[in-house]
Amino acid sequence: MSRLNRPATAYAGTTREGAPAIRLTPLQTLRRTVLSCLLWEKNFYENGESIADRIVTLASKVPVADLADLAIEAREQMKLRHTPLLLTSCLAREQSRARNKYGRVLVSETIARVIRRADELCEFLAIHANLNGVSTDEIKPTLSNPMRIGLANAFRKFDEYQLAKWDQGGEIKLRDVLFLCHAKPRDDEQKALWERLMAGTLQTPDTWETRLSSGQDKKQSFETLLGLNRLGYMALLMNLRNMAEAGVDNALVEKAILARKGAHNVLPFRYVAAARACPRFEPALDKALIASIEEMPGWEGTTFVLVDVSASMNYPLSAKSDMTRMIAAATLASIVPGDVRTFSFSERVVEVPPRRGMAGVDAIIGSQKHYCTYLGKAIGELNANMKPEDRLIVVTDEQSNDHVGSPISKRAYMINVSTDERAVGHHQHWTRISGFSEAILRYISQAEGEYVE
Repeated sequence: MSRLNRPATAYAGTTREGAPAIRLTPLQTLRRTVLSCLLWEKNFYENGESIADRIVTLASKVPVADLADLAIEAREQMKLRHTPLLLTSCLAREQSRARNKYGRVLVSETIARVIRRADELCEFLAIHANLNGVSTDEIKPTLSNPMRIGLANAFRKFDEYQLAKWDQGGEIKLRDVLFLCHAKPRDDEQKALWERLMAGTLQTPDTWETRLSSGQDKKQSFETLLGLNRLGYMALLMNLRNMAEAGVDNALVEKAILARKGAHNVLPFRYVAAARACPRFEPALDKALIASIEEMPGWEGTTFVLVDVSASMNYPLSAKSDMTRMIAAATLASIVPGDVRTFSFSERVVEVPPRRGMAGVDAIIGSQKHYCTYLGKAIGELNANMKPEDRLIVVTDEQSNDHVGSPISKRAYMINVSTDERAVGHHQHWTRISGFSEAILRYISQAEGEYVE
């Protein structure tokens, strides 16, 4: 993540709730929209289509190198899946318009890097077809040579298990991608693999989906997959209730939760979602959540964490989830390292116990009723209790009812967890970050020189 603590231009209207807003550059606005975006999902103030349209419009106003960097950051650090694919499609379109040699290499390298699962090959093409207003049958003429090279390079990353697992559903199949990108296999073994893919004779993958769909015993299936380390971490979290109902050995499940194999791709709030779905495993999930930042050193000094619990934050992240931006914000706040004082704000400011993990999430969310967003008032109250050397972290959607002034802290971070294009406050006094991954906390450590990879 790059530092965004740059001078802003003048006043630019108001936030959704009426507070004065500042004008951001197209790149800054695009970052705000992208890094907290679950593509095509509406939020409290906007529908998903308008958010996606804004991403496309803004992408045409920023340099292609910045587009590439943002797509990679969104995928690798913020752990988003669909939004980086849209950005990469925008990158390809903008490069085609610019027609420069550097841009061609950038497109192919970015596609190969952003696509990290085999199904994303197909999803990328579906998104690209939608962006260019063509059907999936008409996509071939819209694919530039750099796109074909990028798709081919991405295709070579996947083995038979990965291809077989994701060779299903959707109008675009993996064999269609292979045909469109004209990939050359790296050796005879891969050539034979791709021939099996084209013939539809890939070996059936040993996944929980295939085991259960074949009618195998649920308990035995899950225990075998856990014992072989063949159950991905996200699949593990999403199937805890199924495993509990099937009578899977608790010790085996808890061991897998604590092992955190593949957890680097899981956003912090997913642990909370899993605990709500299956409370039996909350103690293990709590330890795993806190372990997500165990490699970070404790920060110097006192950190004041201020979390927005207003009504707009209490809106589902997606149509199929009961997880909200408030939960995502509270989860992030609950794993801040070091000496912490935690506060929530809505109509008033409430100090809550600085608990870690699940207990911290519950304390923040239950601290007060969820009404209006008086962020300016909250900053004023904290200023009266802070010292300039203290650190201030605000986690919010920035849709304040009142004017947001400058923090007294010399290390003040405004973490935006929503997609709205307008930002509050005097920009030069804040370091602005967007997203709800624990990568944000690592960024703060890096910015202050306290963290080394």
